[in-house]
Formats: sequence, C-alpha cells, structure tokens
Amino acid sequence: METNQNQNQREDFSVLVLASDLGIDGRSLLSQSERRAREEEEEWHECVEEDFSDLEALQAFRLQGSDRSGSRILRIVGKYFPATIISGERLKRYVFHKLRTELPEGPFCILYMHSTVHSEDNNPGMSILRWVYEELPSDYKERLQVVYFLHPGLRSRLAIATLGRLFLSGSVYWKIKYVSRLQYLWDDIKKGQVEIPEFVQEHDVVLEHRPLTDYGIEPDPLRLTGVPSVDYTFGRYEDKWSAGTREYM
Repeated sequence: METNQNQNQREDFSVLVLASDLGIDGRSLLSQSERRAREEEEEWHECVEEDFSDLEALQAFRLQGSDRSGSRILRIVGKYFPATIISGERLKRYVFHKLRTELPEGPFCILYMHSTVHSEDNNPGMSILRWVYEELPSDYKERLQVVYFLHPGLRSRLAIATLGRLFLSGSVYWKIKYVSRLQYLWDDIKKGQVEIPEFVQEHDVVLEHRPLTDYGIEPDPLRLTGVPSVDYTFGRYEDKWSAGTREYM
C-alpha cells in the first residue's frame, strides 16, 4: 500500500525545462506602475555611473544647509547654468544624479537665484523644467516642499503667472515662493546656511537703490529682470560644450 502511494507521488511530480530563448521576461508579469518603478530605478542607476564633473565644476547646482523648516536646500544659480551648450536630456540625467547621490531621503527645497539671468544664455526654458520635473520619481515630487525664487522681477512673475500654468506642473507651480530681496529670504533660511554669490549680493544692492525696476517702471539697461524662456534646448550647441565650459568657469 505504501509503495503504491510513493509511486503515485513520483508520477504526479514533473519538471518542465525551457530553452533559454523560450524564457519569459518577468517584467511582463508586473503591473504598469511596477514596470515604471523598475525603469526609473534602472535609469537612475545609469545616471549615477555617468561622469558629470564638468557640470559640477560650474557650481550651478549645490546642496547646502537647510531652511527654517528643516528641508535640505538645493541651491540653483541661474547665471552659472550654460543653457545654450547643454541639452535638456543631459540636464535631466544630471539632476537625477544629484538627487540620487546627495539627497536620497528627507524633505528638500529649491533656492533658485534668478539674479542677472539672461534668458537666451542661462535659461533652459519652462518646457524643459516641466519635463525634468515630471520625470522625477513620485517620492521626490512629494518631498519637494517649496521653491524659493530669488530676484524674479515683474516680467518673470508675469511669465510664470501666465505661461507657467501651461508649462509647469500644478504640483510645483503652487510651491513657488517669490523672494524679491535677500532680507526677506532670511525669514525662511537662516543666514550662513547657504552661500550667496557676490554678484547676487551686488544685484540686491542695485535693486535696493532702484526698487521700481522690479515693476518695470524704471529702465532696465542691464536686463536684470529678464523673462524666462519657454524654448527647448535639446541638441543646441552640444558640440560647443568644451569651449563654453571654459568661458563660464
């Protein structure tokens, strides 16, 4: 009796061996959100491996200190960003690399310094910024608390108020906080937490003596309040990177 039961168990058990070219890709069994998360993980890993030393040397993006709410600060100096010689795709990979390696967890904020930015030279365009933001993993979007926009100027405010609704995601559009002067920035960020470039401080002094420049009433011969561009920079002047980097540095 026992022998017959063992024989039946052996007959019921079988092993199916597939050739390697007939194997099933496990990703096809994942849900759409799971596949997306895996693709993001693979893309972020590739960004970590890429060499961004040339962009690091420009100091346009730096993690420095925390605001008064305890959020880490990603300082972005617009003037340092060579928009005409870096593609939107490489900008995205660099931002991913920066966040993945230096800001893996916890809330963070962005301090964007628009001082003396020229839209044709330093601004990647709102379309690019929206695309980069939308490509971020959802947890980073949730962890972004506020975007401090220093020295926006009237035309920048109007451009963002109108075009921003079209080109910026609603979740980031409502996080923008305009800061017209450095003295107001200290209400949210304690002095000494973030390095303020000398030209930003000088620009702040100019605006103190010419306050109507912010509102477009006083002339703006130095183009201190330029309008952010909405153009794409994909592939523009990519071959000029080496020479352009030396010029900006």
